Amino acid sequence: MAKKERRWLSPNTRAKRYSEELKNKVHMHGPKEGQPLTDKEACVRIGALQMKNDHIGIYKYKKALDEGKTKTEAKKISKTIGSK
Repeated sequence: MAKKERRWLSPNTRAKRYSEELKNKVHMHGPKEGQPLTDKEACVRIGALQMKNDHIGIYKYKKALDEGKTKTEAKKISKTIGSK
């Protein structure tokens, strides 16, 4: 029997797919493709997107502190959208 492989997507790919599904309110990938999202499934996708956003903010905050910025400056940087 062959070993099962873990299904893994990069966070950006997963987030892009989740946002597309939330906009269309229908499964766009996998065995449920074409079926409408249930409330529970929509909440899971919203939560995953929020968690990704939180992780990005924390990363930016800690990186700014490591660069010698003050806590106020780091907080402002962590809330900006974009590469800086």
